Amino acid sequence: MAVDPSSSLSKGSILGDKTRMDVLVRNPNAFIRPSAAGESLGGVARHTREAITLCEAAGYDVILIETVGVGQSETAVHSMVDFFLLLKLAGAGDELQGIKRGIIEMADAIIINKADGDNKNAAKLAMLEFKRALHLYPAKASNWIPKVIMCSALEPMGIEESWALIKDYLDLAKSEGYFTKKRQEQNIFWLIQSIENQLKDQFFKDIVINKEMESQIELINNNKRSPFAAAEYLLNLQKTQS
Repeated sequence: MAVDPSSSLSKGSILGDKTRMDVLVRNPNAFIRPSAAGESLGGVARHTREAITLCEAAGYDVILIETVGVGQSETAVHSMVDFFLLLKLAGAGDELQGIKRGIIEMADAIIINKADGDNKNAAKLAMLEFKRALHLYPAKASNWIPKVIMCSALEPMGIEESWALIKDYLDLAKSEGYFTKKRQEQNIFWLIQSIENQLKDQFFKDIVINKEMESQIELINNNKRSPFAAAEYLLNLQKTQS
């Protein structure tokens, strides 16, 4: 499941992830689904969760979710996966900022990618910095200790080690009951998200609301009503229709 960013102006997306995976896309045992993030926050598309469920039902036992990129708010993917893997590039300029990023706390493992050639020493320094930063975070509910390793597809290095630590995590999570507990918590989270999304859709598709919205926008533009008062008015209007 590859999620590409969408333009805030045109709303379009290139969806180039699948194009770059020209070898994997021909593998009969692999399925690649590129999606546009649209207006969804959290680094994933709105229906990524449903796509995961469909893939599981189809028999895929390993599902990789690639987000649009990491920011402090792009953490919705944490609520739909079993293992949260953070890929970093040495020399990207944010190694020292890692301690300030909320996403670091969610990571079950951090991989310093492209640790080869002239970048190898920088990758080693980045790995040490992230290891030190992780010691400042509280212990995880799963009792798992997050790992930091280096990886390179050119040498190759760290790829088998990455897969091994993911399996180690799953073995631990399942043996202690955390795996099932986390999935139950995720289901509750997505129940609430689904309700919120449907309520939002119903609100903005309401013909009466859309018509009154234009009037409220005109009042706001003429400084006769604040956006907060207009929002309260529209919400109360919808309640009277229910």
